[in-house]
Amino acid sequence: MKVLISDNLAPVGAQILKDAGLEVDIITGLAPEELKKIIPEYDGLVIRSATKVTAEIIEAARKLKVVGRAGIGLDNVDIPAASNRGIIVMNAPDGNATTAAEHALSMMMSLTRNIPQATASMKEGKWEKKKFSGREVTGKTLGIIGIGRIGSILADRAQGLHMKVIAFDPHMPKDLVDKLGVELVSVEELCKRSDYISIHVPFTKETKHIVSTAEFKAMKKGAMLIDCARGGVVDEEALYEALKNGEISGAALDVFANEPTTKENCPLLGLDNFICTPHLGASTSEAQENVAVAIAEQMSAYLLNKTVTNAVNVPSVSAEVLSKVGPYITLAEMLGSLHMQIAKGGVEEITVEYIGDLAEMTTSPITVALLKGLFTPILMDAVNYVNAPIIAKERGIRVVESKTSHSDDFTNLISIKVKTSEGENVLAGTVFGKNEPRLVRINTFRLEALPSGSMLFVFNKDVPGVIGALGTTLGNLGVNISKMTVGVEAEQGRNIILLNTNTLLTKEMLAKVCDLPNIDDAMVLELPLMKE
Repeated sequence: MKVLISDNLAPVGAQILKDAGLEVDIITGLAPEELKKIIPEYDGLVIRSATKVTAEIIEAARKLKVVGRAGIGLDNVDIPAASNRGIIVMNAPDGNATTAAEHALSMMMSLTRNIPQATASMKEGKWEKKKFSGREVTGKTLGIIGIGRIGSILADRAQGLHMKVIAFDPHMPKDLVDKLGVELVSVEELCKRSDYISIHVPFTKETKHIVSTAEFKAMKKGAMLIDCARGGVVDEEALYEALKNGEISGAALDVFANEPTTKENCPLLGLDNFICTPHLGASTSEAQENVAVAIAEQMSAYLLNKTVTNAVNVPSVSAEVLSKVGPYITLAEMLGSLHMQIAKGGVEEITVEYIGDLAEMTTSPITVALLKGLFTPILMDAVNYVNAPIIAKERGIRVVESKTSHSDDFTNLISIKVKTSEGENVLAGTVFGKNEPRLVRINTFRLEALPSGSMLFVFNKDVPGVIGALGTTLGNLGVNISKMTVGVEAEQGRNIILLNTNTLLTKEMLAKVCDLPNIDDAMVLELPLMKE
């Protein structure tokens, strides 16, 4: 079998593949048409961030069985297209956590001591000792937005420098963060108290511009911001204004909304109190070797032994089991994603009940799919079918399964209760026919819906005119409604409305919906796109 390495990869990766008995070609810098021409020859494709594995490439890849990303991010892979062709997509999510945390620390120290500016000044033949006077980090407060794996490593390093560490992370249990010696606070309090703020979250609809104008205005004038996570989580226009107007003291970015980044598309590069690097967070020899080893071992194990590790689009189960529970795996992942998006507070306990004929089946892969769906909205590509249970354990989340063969309403039913620090929600779903997942319960509301793609979730009073006003408002905003489902709770006189929309509503659009009469609350949901 043949494997193509189309991006730069540490040599150890290619050697592992060759030692396993695979034929390996290393051809980097391929244009899309060149890749499309040669991809039919290969059983495996190893990439980093440069190669774009589009639907067109996948269509041409007649023999391709697996795509392996040496790293975390999979924005450059059309995962639905790969799944439709039965191609496994896997990544290496844990290989660069230490490197990313250390880069954030390096940026913080460089910013604090004006190292890049002083270096540039000396290279121009100047000796400006007073101009570049810095400050100590000892005794200062570091605020970390996102205290997951990378954020936790940074916290440990900062504590070694005798810094006080506080964090904002609505999805991490307080007792777990307490064990790190870190105080969990709101994002508002973090902005007010921190001397330094470092961001370590994926880019999602929840984290887009998580730091913007309001947050900069709440910060200390001497505060410094570091982002080595993802472009777009910081509002770069707001950051430019905050730096230019002296609202904060300095900033350091390794990631940008538009990359490659130049002065033409990023005015931040013209500011003296701004430093940057060209997305170097994972660029150390150790990290590159780690991810090269991981992806090479995973791919050779799959191609030679059908062993699936760190796959993002298929659970590790036999073909026989998958044929029986596959639709319920899809259903559970959908319910998990929906749960996390409507939940408030950190998840503490998950109770899964399998009802009806499902009680006699192998349900462990369904539970894993639920966990993957639960964590995907907050961790994105860092979670997969293998590490989802590990993440749940690391976060102290208790997972309880139960089975009962009797079902009054459905042949099979999955009921999932998620308890958080601020309450609990119950969702239930079933599969109609052979492969039609449906949501049939949200707490006390009964309905029949297919949560899929961009959606608007509305809580409203059960009175005339609500649906008409909602439709008119969305129409005026240019939002098209492709489907609507209403769930009723007659005893309380309340409804819920699930709308499939052609686009994700912005915060401004959502505010206009919430201002409508008889609407109690509304939220935007983004779920995997599913076929009817």
